[in-house]
Amino acid sequence: MIEMLSFIHWNASPEIFNLGPLSVRWYGLLFASGFLLGYYIGEWMLKSENVSQKWIDSLFFYIIIATIIGARLGHVFFYGWDYYSQHPAEIFMVWHGGLASHGGTLGILIALIIHSKLITKRSVLWTVDRIVVPTALVAAFIRLGNLMNSEIYGIQTKLPWGFIFERNGETVAKHPTQIYEALVYLFTFVLLMFLYVKTRIRYKEGFIFGIFFILIFGSRFLIEYIKEDQEAFEAGMALNMGQWLSIPFVIAGVILAARAIKLPEKIYTNK
Repeated sequence: MIEMLSFIHWNASPEIFNLGPLSVRWYGLLFASGFLLGYYIGEWMLKSENVSQKWIDSLFFYIIIATIIGARLGHVFFYGWDYYSQHPAEIFMVWHGGLASHGGTLGILIALIIHSKLITKRSVLWTVDRIVVPTALVAAFIRLGNLMNSEIYGIQTKLPWGFIFERNGETVAKHPTQIYEALVYLFTFVLLMFLYVKTRIRYKEGFIFGIFFILIFGSRFLIEYIKEDQEAFEAGMALNMGQWLSIPFVIAGVILAARAIKLPEKIYTNK
């Protein structure tokens, strides 16, 4: 039965439409849609805990800026420094592509630390525990954007759901790792939302954050085994760059979750 199924011929255009020199692309639309939906989910969560609208608006402003800067610099330093060190002006050309999720994560963490110190005056773990819930959903949208761009896919496969990325000149089926990651991120969002809404674990600072790290970067580590190398320097490496960068996050997640279980509940009452 499985042998009778055909591979999926994928030739989607990354552009939705053009208006003269202006190009509206699926990646940008999915990226923006994910952030907008994430904002409304995060706003609902924070308002349910009596957080002021001023806090919420400033928090998401920090996150948006940090995500773009962090993801871009992550790509530049982790994956393309040999090139960008010779073409520094192109570091700022985000529209040419090149964002790294590990860099985006670090950027968001730095922004949340600053925001917690300057504005909320609450523990940064309290903030992060809530922000990572919609973040997992945003990550799923971004991976769907990668699919529309026919980028960041896997190695050859004979599985019936393999994608032939024709726009890139591929003639054999490859693992649609963008979809694999998007599904993991969606599952992570559902699980974290359940933990937040249906349990009291949200009062154990760092637990939800730790589970987020374990699931997101643990899955990333495993999926990288069936991904094509993103950069030439990764050829021949026992673990590629994505895997090396994921290991510290997984370890941090285990430590955070284990530590949180032992902590007493902490509930803030002030706005």
